[in-house]
Amino acid sequence: MSVFQRSEDEGLARGARAIVALPDTGGSARDSDARLEEAAGLAEAIGIDVIDKLHFRVRQPKPATLFGSGQVDQLAVAVQQNEAELVIVDASVTPVQQRNLEDKLKAKVIDRTGLILEIFGERAATAEGRLQVELAHLDYQAGRLVRSWTHLERQRGGFGFLGGPGETQIEADRRMIRDRMAKLRRELADVRRTRGLHRDRRRRAPWPVIALVGYTNAGKSTLFNRMTGADVMAENLLFATLDPTMRQIRLPGLDKAILSDTVGFVSDLPTQLVAAFRATLEEVTAADLIVHVRDIAHPDSEAQKADVEQVLAEIGAREDTPVIEAWNKVDLLDPETRAELTGEAARRDDVAMLSAQTGEGVDALRQTVSDLLTAQNRVRTVRLSQADGAGIAWLHRHGEVLDTVEEGELLRIDVRISELDWGRFEARG
Repeated sequence: MSVFQRSEDEGLARGARAIVALPDTGGSARDSDARLEEAAGLAEAIGIDVIDKLHFRVRQPKPATLFGSGQVDQLAVAVQQNEAELVIVDASVTPVQQRNLEDKLKAKVIDRTGLILEIFGERAATAEGRLQVELAHLDYQAGRLVRSWTHLERQRGGFGFLGGPGETQIEADRRMIRDRMAKLRRELADVRRTRGLHRDRRRRAPWPVIALVGYTNAGKSTLFNRMTGADVMAENLLFATLDPTMRQIRLPGLDKAILSDTVGFVSDLPTQLVAAFRATLEEVTAADLIVHVRDIAHPDSEAQKADVEQVLAEIGAREDTPVIEAWNKVDLLDPETRAELTGEAARRDDVAMLSAQTGEGVDALRQTVSDLLTAQNRVRTVRLSQADGAGIAWLHRHGEVLDTVEEGELLRIDVRISELDWGRFEARG
């Protein structure tokens, strides 16, 4: 459940009027307009009504308010004129800065981390997802109790004859948060063990696992649905997918593979969430192949790619895991840009251009994925009785049959097959 929904006393709910403020400290490779649009998209993902977007150049962040005094005055005017209830600062804001800004703006202030936590809190659909979000939120709030409580002078009395002054309310609340976080970590450890057992079971089965990763709203879930025929939530929303979804698919030369749709990444992903969702993202680290879905039509596509690669490094994705880049949304490109990117993609064997929305290029991606997964396969020659229909069908399911020649009552079959499947074929009774 969202903090917005829980905090009725603070007057925030779906439809709250908000202003997005971007403190631009320079040095970012991102386009400022695109950054503002993304922040607004994050807010709109949970039903916040963004009524204005303001860009401020902050040469030297102020310890007390982040923004300069004149910029705070501008924000205050905008809040008053737009009757805004909420100011979303697209940056990290300290508890002191948050409190001071709320005092001066007369509106609730939330930073980028808090906003992303709100989205995750609303979207988590599974028990594991809710545990992860609660842990991340408690970690975030632990340092902000100084803002949350106005009764810090209140103390609880001690116990017994040696009571003394007791513990302050803030200390008690921090202790309660620590206890709750410890309980959540234990529960998540159980989930991680169960997930590990499932992964071990999949490893014993000879089916490769393909993980879709990418920046949020790059089109992963749309591609997942296109390749699997599933009906995973795929909307034009940031963080439409939070909990991992897995389905089996067929690929050229492969009877079965497992495709996994994962949470979208985002720039400045809160460290609390990277840590909390590590168990979920372990699906990526255990994959045989990673398909990095990119919104190639986005103006910040290169910066988004760098953000995804950074998170992959943070979660310990294996460096030896092959990666294919799926350049999605080619249907949105202008002809000149498309021609240029097509030429670049043609020179690389790890890129597939496609539109998950229209289906264009998806079959080519399937073939590219299959080629990489079967790159280590060897061509074997097998002679089977023409009456051995089960054996012939097995080879077609688990390998790529290249040639079949009749030799009397036998069939000579040339098949490209993995070492694992070849061992299984030889061991079949």
